[in-house]
Amino acid sequence: MQVLVVGGTGTLGRQIARRALDAGHHVRCMVRSPRKAAFLQEWGCELTRGDLLEPDSLDYALEGQEAVIDAATARATDPGSAYDIDWTGKQNLFAACQRAGVRRFIFVSLLDAARHRDVPLMDIKACTEEWLEASDFDYTILRGVAFMQGLISQFAIPVLEGQTVWVSGSPTPIAYMNTQDMARFAVAALERPQTVRRAFPVVGPRAWTTGEITQLCERYTGKDARVFRVPPALLQLMRSVTGFFEASLNVAERLAFDAVTGGGVRLDAPMEESYGAFGLDPGETTSLEDYLKEYYDTILRRLREMEADLDKDAKKKLPF
Repeated sequence: MQVLVVGGTGTLGRQIARRALDAGHHVRCMVRSPRKAAFLQEWGCELTRGDLLEPDSLDYALEGQEAVIDAATARATDPGSAYDIDWTGKQNLFAACQRAGVRRFIFVSLLDAARHRDVPLMDIKACTEEWLEASDFDYTILRGVAFMQGLISQFAIPVLEGQTVWVSGSPTPIAYMNTQDMARFAVAALERPQTVRRAFPVVGPRAWTTGEITQLCERYTGKDARVFRVPPALLQLMRSVTGFFEASLNVAERLAFDAVTGGGVRLDAPMEESYGAFGLDPGETTSLEDYLKEYYDTILRRLREMEADLDKDAKKKLPF
């Protein structure tokens, strides 16, 4: 198929683009900065410059396309509110799809979004799901939770380097998923009629608390972690302060997401129906244990190779 990937330079979007290419699809990626997306072109993707807030660019990007996989979302560093990109931008994209006659639409949402309407990002996802359900699009909604890749900077590196691990809220079991596995579901949906006009949970094999993740990192590194739990009241204060400034409004909205990830309510769902509908083997899904072990095995091997090339004085300065 001719597939447009929106958000192709992101952590998930690039995996979707790679997977779609491997599956034999013709992939076009809409990006805001082509210079930062050269790697996508090297893989075999066609690049087109586009912005969800520039409707004319969307019409050009959608020319000749048969399906859209939408993995775009506002970043915490983006100016203004997430509602600009994640709601206004999505409405622009839907309108452009209607003009171009593109009906097949794969949307990456969040699990239990409708239960957290007071959290901006969850509210946006829930509203978008409702819009799709009321439309005549041939949509598939993938309801994810959180990605394993985000745990590297939050847990894996700090434990390895003896830095403080910052956690917040109540212990919340979260079924983290590898972005490569989420990409498998997104691309499989293109050829699975039974996924049309339906929403599915797409989460990892097991839910983990921050304490359990820290213990995994300690096991694989042989080091003790230094953990500092941020009081919820402090996060609320930070959200209130950043909310006063327009430039940090998106940061304040992201801080509100802690009510979900640190709320103590399990973020997990049964996956049997999802695997069946998408025709995928659950045995091929990455476990968090395997993901972190592979990361540490790779990093520690490289560190040992670097250490072998250093003199004694340089070795004393290493943080490991």
